[in-house]
Amino acid sequence: MDTTLQDPLVGQVLDGRYRVDARIAVGGMATVYRALDTRLDRVLALKVMHPALAADGTFVERFIREAKSVARLAHPNVVQVFDQGADGSYVYLAMEYVAGCTLRDVLRERGALQPRAALDILEPVLAALGAAHRAGFVHRDMKPENVLIGDDGRVKVADFGLVRSVDTVTTTTGAVLGTVSYLAPEQIENQGSADPRVDVYACGVVFYEMLTGEKPHDADSAAVVLYKHLHEDVPPPSATVPGLPYELDELVASATARNPDVRPYDAVALLAQTRQAREALSADQLDALPPQAVTAEHDNADDRTSVIPRSLTVPRLLPVNPVNEDAGPEVHRTSRLEMPPPPPPPPGRRLPRRGVISIVAALLLVLGVGAGVWYINSGQFTKVPALLTKTEAQARDRLEESGLEVGKVSHAYSDTVKRGTIISTDPAPGTRIRDNDSVAFTLSDGPETVNVPDVKGARLAKAKALLKSDGLEPGMVTEAFSEDIGKGLVIRTNPAEGTERRAGSAIAIVVSKGAPVDVPDVTGESLEDARAELQEAGLKVKVASEEVTSDEFDKGQVAALSPEADSRVAEGDTVTLTLSKGPEMIEVPDVVGDSVDDAKQQLESAGFQVKEDRGLLGLFGDTVKKQSVDGGDTAPKGSTITITIR
Repeated sequence: MDTTLQDPLVGQVLDGRYRVDARIAVGGMATVYRALDTRLDRVLALKVMHPALAADGTFVERFIREAKSVARLAHPNVVQVFDQGADGSYVYLAMEYVAGCTLRDVLRERGALQPRAALDILEPVLAALGAAHRAGFVHRDMKPENVLIGDDGRVKVADFGLVRSVDTVTTTTGAVLGTVSYLAPEQIENQGSADPRVDVYACGVVFYEMLTGEKPHDADSAAVVLYKHLHEDVPPPSATVPGLPYELDELVASATARNPDVRPYDAVALLAQTRQAREALSADQLDALPPQAVTAEHDNADDRTSVIPRSLTVPRLLPVNPVNEDAGPEVHRTSRLEMPPPPPPPPGRRLPRRGVISIVAALLLVLGVGAGVWYINSGQFTKVPALLTKTEAQARDRLEESGLEVGKVSHAYSDTVKRGTIISTDPAPGTRIRDNDSVAFTLSDGPETVNVPDVKGARLAKAKALLKSDGLEPGMVTEAFSEDIGKGLVIRTNPAEGTERRAGSAIAIVVSKGAPVDVPDVTGESLEDARAELQEAGLKVKVASEEVTSDEFDKGQVAALSPEADSRVAEGDTVTLTLSKGPEMIEVPDVVGDSVDDAKQQLESAGFQVKEDRGLLGLFGDTVKKQSVDGGDTAPKGSTITITIR
């Protein structure tokens, strides 16, 4: 059933110019249609803002102002904006129509992509964002839905609807504008704050999703996803897809660092890192096949651009304290203590005056005691200051300023937090604790590193075990010829032995295919001679079950071999021989007594060549008196039949 038939805009002409033909997609802020510009007779995409948002004059004004800014951004990888306007309650943008699909469609259909394909998509996306960043704009809503892949293979970035100038205020009171799965931590903590590094973070998440087929932070609720962005690093892709090169793990870690100061400063810088990573990879690494797990079809509201309520930006992890006025947006405050009303007197009876006075006094007493407890407790408590990414000295100073003691100091490895700075605190920052209590914290020792062990000459299974025992992961396995290393044994690793790498990194392994052998050309030889020659070269021989007809080779001779002659294989590999059953034999038509023209026509139609023999007696003749192969006999297809004319 075509749901576009139920859409009231389909079939209408907006602004007397744009005929709406079909609905393409529905997002969190607008609906996109395919339309025809009747004035210029061209197909385009019409983005119409949802009526609820269109009713907000401030939002519409910003929408139009930012659309005009994007229209000045000319780049081959950016979806161009042609026009903007309003028709009654419909506020719209007229944009370039890209026939094709979105990156989200590709991920749903194929799951994880090969590294080459993922890089081929990431690079033009970064080129488009880089142009925007250098022009002073931030996209703020990068996600697979906004990456369009045309039928001609071009990659374009769409939906700059949330774009904002870098030097303008980018916060929204009480809300975050964007898509939770791709929000950078600072967008959550600072209520929508955005500079080019938020696009860098989102691109890192998108790249992770292309390499693994899944999002790095996923949960049943948006609040939990936001919490993970704030408190958990994006894991290395190779943890989900073993064998992915270390360079791709490094690229994702750099782009998705929770501390924005550690990330590339804009998409141009990330593009430079991406190209360096690509240059470091071999063709086999770039074309490695990912797991064939395709993500399930879903309509996840978390993938839509939306205004995220302030109450969702941080999940509640601690019990609610109803009397802490400084606990932040997640605490439900109360301005008065509500007591249940006294039970009504039985019908026909009134409470004695003394009873009324007693109840009022009790209520006043409870209210007074409650207020006293709140006042005393509030004076004895403070909040743990923000210490993450601070040095130990800075942390001690901040705790002292807050009236708190330094607790246990521990150390841990971290792939993303700079060595010597704080990874976490206990209790967590913002937690309400008593004055003079202690706060423990964990300092980063930087990434845990190990040396790649020497596995040369080991069997593949043993080499993998040695890598795992040293804290590394076996990576992609490829094969290569070796004159020195026996077949099935490890020739080398990439990176090489002794190289320092982060624990958990994937190490590629190259296994020997044995000594190389050039396949000799045995076509035209008998089976016995061909077998002997191949075996002498150190190869095994297999004969194909079916023979083929051949005009070139007689029956029983070798007509073809696989692999082909002169190709290079490993010693001990098998070569398959296909034998000839000779040329195709067909029946010769009987043309004696026929005219020359009729005879030639019959013989040529049957697949033969025709030669005329007239001699002196046949110079003026027109009838076939004899043929070189009698009619009814067989002859090789394509052979020559001589006709004698008298």
